[in-house]
Amino acid sequence: MIKNFLRGFGALSLAIVPLIASTPAHAAQAPQALRAEVTTLADAIGLVRVDDEDRTGYTRSSFKHWNSGDLADGCNTRNEVLLAEATTAPAVAAGCKLTGGAWLSYYDGQEVTDPGALDIDHMVPLAEAWDSGASAWTAARREAYANDQGAATSLVAVTARTNRQKSDQDPAEWLPPAPEAQCRYVGEWVSTKLRWQLAADASELEALKVFAEGPCEDSIVSYTPAP
Repeated sequence: MIKNFLRGFGALSLAIVPLIASTPAHAAQAPQALRAEVTTLADAIGLVRVDDEDRTGYTRSSFKHWNSGDLADGCNTRNEVLLAEATTAPAVAAGCKLTGGAWLSYYDGQEVTDPGALDIDHMVPLAEAWDSGASAWTAARREAYANDQGAATSLVAVTARTNRQKSDQDPAEWLPPAPEAQCRYVGEWVSTKLRWQLAADASELEALKVFAEGPCEDSIVSYTPAP
């Protein structure tokens, strides 16, 4: 599948803008001892541990979400991400009910004006995280992962359609349908794996390397290790 996505990249590769992860409004301040690591996409991929994946024992309920969020605002994590990523701020009613507003779903380039039409995507899906090392975590750490507002790359508001097309697939199996989004997506995937010290299997790693050696060779990855 990865080859099909790359066929349209010939002309696009000349226009790639390097990926630099920024800190969103909803990102919690990292402890001073934890500083951001910045490196090229190729070098970042080289830092990801390679291991076989194992889904034995996985259930979605192993990752408690959405919790009360990082702010004392009466909103859960989902709504805090929606508020932070809105291009036009929605109205907030009692119980953090959101109405109106606008968002840009970068996976497919669609503008969305109904918050109910958006999903909050875990950049590395919960099942993929379980397969890649989270099965050994405590319940508290899995909850922290599922509600991670400490990095711009961890949670993203996108159309429900693209999120459900993605499901639990890694970049060897699925990429955003908007070609201009794919380098950003690959960089954010690698950033999240490094932030949480998650492994990659062989096919996933090879797919990432195709982008690092081709259309995304100039991309930069920034990540902060999770506390």
